[in-house]
Amino acid sequence: MPRKALYNLDDVLSQAIDVFLEYGYHGAIMEELIARTDFNRRGFYLEFGSKLSFFYKVVEYYQTRRLAPVMAHLDDNQGMISVSLFFKDYVQLINGRGCLLVSAITELGFDNEHIRDVGRHYLDQLQIGFIGCLEKALQHQQIRAGINIESTALQLTSYVQGFAVNAVLASGTDELTLATNALLGPLEN
Repeated sequence: MPRKALYNLDDVLSQAIDVFLEYGYHGAIMEELIARTDFNRRGFYLEFGSKLSFFYKVVEYYQTRRLAPVMAHLDDNQGMISVSLFFKDYVQLINGRGCLLVSAITELGFDNEHIRDVGRHYLDQLQIGFIGCLEKALQHQQIRAGINIESTALQLTSYVQGFAVNAVLASGTDELTLATNALLGPLEN
């Protein structure tokens, strides 16, 4: 009869997010991962096989548990309110820590096809979400007529990535909130 796991996988993955945000993939050593996740080395390798496989699981968990609720605002597609709510919640998520997915893309994206594909999919999803919300905003006259929706959506997507990096350096959410207001304000009707 197989032994019952002595750990909660959600807890392990959640705790690992903090380690990878603090140290990056390459800087996160096994001893730190084991210590912070209350895993043992043998159990870790039996469950995940390698640090890279574990990292993929952590990134997937981060996307589904942390990013998906933020992205849901864009899926709701209520025009500019959805865009504003997205940025509000995103700033709260990344405040003082950055974004694990953006960090993974910048650290591993050149050499790791899986991370590059995950990152490309995320950025495409963001841009498509922004396009939908901007189109809805234009229909409801929430934004100025004549705005190039595709290029504006690309600009918003690029800002998301920049916010993820700036959040590590910013002393609080005030800077990012001011930047969000400066970004979205000129679009509004």
